[in-house]
Amino acid sequence: MSQTHKLETIDRPAQGLYPSPNPYRDFTADSHKVIHMQDRIILASGSDIRAQLLRNAGLEVEVIPARVDEEAIRAALEMEEAKPRDVADALAEAKARKISAKHPDAIVIGCDQVLAMGTQIYAKPATPEDARAQLMALRNQPHQLLSAAVLYKDAEPKWRHVGVARLRMHNFSDAYLDDYLSRNWESIRHSVGGYKLEEEGVRLFSSVQGDYFTILGLPLVELLAYLGVTGSIAS
Repeated sequence: MSQTHKLETIDRPAQGLYPSPNPYRDFTADSHKVIHMQDRIILASGSDIRAQLLRNAGLEVEVIPARVDEEAIRAALEMEEAKPRDVADALAEAKARKISAKHPDAIVIGCDQVLAMGTQIYAKPATPEDARAQLMALRNQPHQLLSAAVLYKDAEPKWRHVGVARLRMHNFSDAYLDDYLSRNWESIRHSVGGYKLEEEGVRLFSSVQGDYFTILGLPLVELLAYLGVTGSIAS
């Protein structure tokens, strides 16, 4: 397992009301430059929501999905009785490593999300029936979402983080579950656990503890903090 970089607090001198001797200076052009002054960043994931989160944060991001055999990697790790957080981390690293080998000059972000209930790991549902079975198992039970991000540059791992959110579903009815699946299957088919908390899936839950971005699949705050401290983005 690659070593994780720790963030260090940077003390900055306090600034006055006006950062420039000229309080009437036009900052429009400078602000435009600052938001784009960053290293080249590639997201090694086809997830629309992850790309949207990064772009909403003002980052310019290229999307190049990594083609890796996730099922084979997950199966091998489960045979070794790997912990769910290690499975998420390994899958994220496999994606980042593959794209970084072709684009070593860029910062490559690999991501993966794992749903775990106890030691059992759930994958994306293959069919509506599979989604129904998963949601029946999760009903009225607590589970975890583990969202891993691994950052590569120069074909080497530079940073990694696994965010954890803890959720519990309420005891929804079979009738509601069937209606939910019929309305939402096309949207949830690519989501672990068969739900999206940012959509109707929120109605399945009685409690949610954790960072919202982690639930969506990306430990965004921690990632942005690292990129800012290392000077990869303006901060």
